[in-house]
Amino acid sequence: MVDDRPKLIVEADGGSRGNPGPAAYGALVRGADGTVLMEVADHVGIATNNVAEYRGLIAGLQAAAALDDTATIEARLDSKLVVEQLSGRWKIKNAALAELARTATALAGGRVRYTWVPRAQNTAADALANESMDAVAAGRSGRITRQYGVAGELSGQDAEQVSGSRTRNTVVGWAPDLGKPTRLLLARHGATAYSLERKFSGAGGTDPELATIGLAQAHALATELLARGRVDVVVASPLLRTRQTAQIVADRLGLPVEIDEGFVECAFGDWDGHTYAEVLRRWPVELEAWLAAPDVAPPGGESFTHARRRVDAARQELIARHPGRTVVAVAHVTPIKLLVGLALDAPLHALYRMELLPCSLTTLAWWADGNASMYGFAESAHLRGVGPEATTLGT
Repeated sequence: MVDDRPKLIVEADGGSRGNPGPAAYGALVRGADGTVLMEVADHVGIATNNVAEYRGLIAGLQAAAALDDTATIEARLDSKLVVEQLSGRWKIKNAALAELARTATALAGGRVRYTWVPRAQNTAADALANESMDAVAAGRSGRITRQYGVAGELSGQDAEQVSGSRTRNTVVGWAPDLGKPTRLLLARHGATAYSLERKFSGAGGTDPELATIGLAQAHALATELLARGRVDVVVASPLLRTRQTAQIVADRLGLPVEIDEGFVECAFGDWDGHTYAEVLRRWPVELEAWLAAPDVAPPGGESFTHARRRVDAARQELIARHPGRTVVAVAHVTPIKLLVGLALDAPLHALYRMELLPCSLTTLAWWADGNASMYGFAESAHLRGVGPEATTLGT
């Protein structure tokens, strides 16, 4: 029987400068006649070549699905490893690659044929990956999304000229219809004793439970989410306070809770359990350096630069697992701020200007081409009457 579904071609590549080192992927989607329809690329933090290759394929499959989710796809890669593993001829022994392979297979849906090509025939995807790495090295965003019309021109109503004759979409609101986005309802957990005492509380430190008021806030959050309508997935950071909050929400919605390590709070190291005043008194030099540069970590902790790479990787993998669905993610102050910054292409230091109450809601949406929109930030009207406004330096 002849398969008369339309055909798309995905070319994908990934690279790492150091292996592992700063890494990025590039992917493009062509029509059956070879016309480029979409290009995507992004930086993936510190990773290996193999991880970047898989991430490029996943991004290419997402882009193809956004263009036509019924089309058959030929995926062309110069990674023999990825092609052979996804074709079922080689075993996958690495746990991280196995997870990425599962994501790619779920996106493929039986519609994809994998083809190995020599590196010389994959230069377009390779160039996109290097363009992303070069941009990050120069201090710019590594995210690239270019949508083209059937004749290779920009689809949309506003564009700027980039690199030769190519054009790039610059106004998200004027992009073509890319289908249903993945909606992230980001909820900070309920208050803990550390929240009420305004103490640093991150990964690797004391793992406090919800205070009495935190439980009340979580129930108010659950009521609000139930009233807002359909939710498909509930995800939580592995820390106790987020798991408790997520379970209260999930019980009201009739859903299980997925644990995602990538959304855990930043680690504050030696500062964990201390107030800002205590840290200022005991670590004045270190605190000044931390406030001045997001790539500086607290003693024994994690920098915001590193946390952003981790959180962005978790975001991309979550979207790959649940494309087009509505996801409640119960997380912490820092990951939520970082996700907002990623959605808005804001500089990293913008997180110092954001405040989030316990159990407040922030709503972001990501489309298959990588563009994002923010629909609400730190909404907390549902917490009226629950109790005092507990804030913190990071929980």
